[in-house]
Amino acid sequence: MSKYAMALDQGTTSSRCILFDRDGQICSQVQEEFEQIFPRPGWVEHDPEAIWRTTLRSMKGAMAQIGAGPDDIASIGITNQRETTILWDRETGRPVYNAIVWQCRRTAPMIDRLKEEGYTDYIRRITGLLPDAYFSGTKIKWILDNVTGVRQKAESGQILFGTVDSWLIWKLTGGRVHVTDYTNASRTMLFDIHKLCWDKRLLSILDIPEQILPQVKPSSYVYGFTDQEIAGGVIPIAGAAGDQQCALFGQCCFDPGSVKNTYGTGCFMLMNTGHHAVQSRNGLLTTIAASDSSDVEYALEGSVFVAGAAIQWLRDGLGVLENSAESEILARSAEDTAGAYVVPAFTGLGAPYWDQYARGLVVGITRGFNRAHLVRATLESLAYQTYDVLKAMERDADVTLSDLKVDGGACANDFLMQFQADILDRTVIRPACIETTALGAAYLGGLAVGFWKDRDEVRSKWNSSRLFDPAMDRAKREKLLKGWHKAVELSRGWAEE
Repeated sequence: MSKYAMALDQGTTSSRCILFDRDGQICSQVQEEFEQIFPRPGWVEHDPEAIWRTTLRSMKGAMAQIGAGPDDIASIGITNQRETTILWDRETGRPVYNAIVWQCRRTAPMIDRLKEEGYTDYIRRITGLLPDAYFSGTKIKWILDNVTGVRQKAESGQILFGTVDSWLIWKLTGGRVHVTDYTNASRTMLFDIHKLCWDKRLLSILDIPEQILPQVKPSSYVYGFTDQEIAGGVIPIAGAAGDQQCALFGQCCFDPGSVKNTYGTGCFMLMNTGHHAVQSRNGLLTTIAASDSSDVEYALEGSVFVAGAAIQWLRDGLGVLENSAESEILARSAEDTAGAYVVPAFTGLGAPYWDQYARGLVVGITRGFNRAHLVRATLESLAYQTYDVLKAMERDADVTLSDLKVDGGACANDFLMQFQADILDRTVIRPACIETTALGAAYLGGLAVGFWKDRDEVRSKWNSSRLFDPAMDRAKREKLLKGWHKAVELSRGWAEE
């Protein structure tokens, strides 16, 4: 009998593999970072082959760590950085260009044209999304239009498109399966989230040949099996969902109205809305939620583009930190930010502002401003951005949330979580396993093959590790938020010609 459910968690800065047992406990874990490519200001790329190599190495490493063979693995669930776009040659398997990452802003002028031509309402009604360079559709068009010979090959059926889940499934199956799941399809700006099909009008508007697109299946489904030579055996690939939908599932937010916030490279808050697709009036997105059945469920989402990436910027870009954990020590060493704010709009502002021309700034600096103040202000920016999204979500859903479930790497930072509770005036709940994105992928794969019986069994394994209760007085909270919103307005429209 198989002992483990495998999660392949392919993120924006690293690939990793985690093996979970039936109790949802981590048994082994291997993670490997890969290069971030910045060809021009505002452009972000990855090497798809590096994504594949690091995923495969982490998979083999996690199995070797505990001596697990293919027969010990019940299923593989894949979770991935969403919207990141890869086109590859069907025959050779080689990418025709680097992956264009979700953070990349190169297609902002295309989005401007779509808005000017009056497509905003149609895109919103069909896809649940707001027109933005964030999504895959205009990235596909850019590659077709700018890489020599690719459009002709695409029209003759030689090119395949996929988000990272599709690329990994195709590679793991030895090129036998070209598929994606509903959640990833819902982030392309090409998919009708109500009829559950690629929208022919949007394909026509963006001049994208339908034959390059993958088949779309539920998130918990046996898509295919690993190639014997790649995995050393045949393992069912039985789950796939975008990272944020996986985190919602991993947090057991199965009931309408349940909410989680993930602090990863970006910050993403999702609310389960059940079988009802709620259209936002406050700058949020309507998206498909991961489900273990063929009955589609929906979610409201607020997307913050830069969260943990701001800490990485302090570490790698400025050399202010030696490691991410040092950020908490430095933040605590300063009583406040000396009146300064960091707005980390490095790739524009997401929800609820949707300003693709906003850019990052540090404002309010005085002579006494130092390294610790900068680190504290950067950490606080994650909490402020989350506040803006939560308020928009409460208005859309017409509810007042009493608490917020959190996950992702940065939620291990106690300073940040306490400040988050203070600025929200809500209790913040951190689970025992903060790797809920990978856990959600493991659950989706395991449920498809019977490793876990049903949602009730999965739900019984969820536990909290710590609650952070608000402890800031109202006057201070309001003053801090007023300064934050003033800083945000200064960042807006900066890169506009």
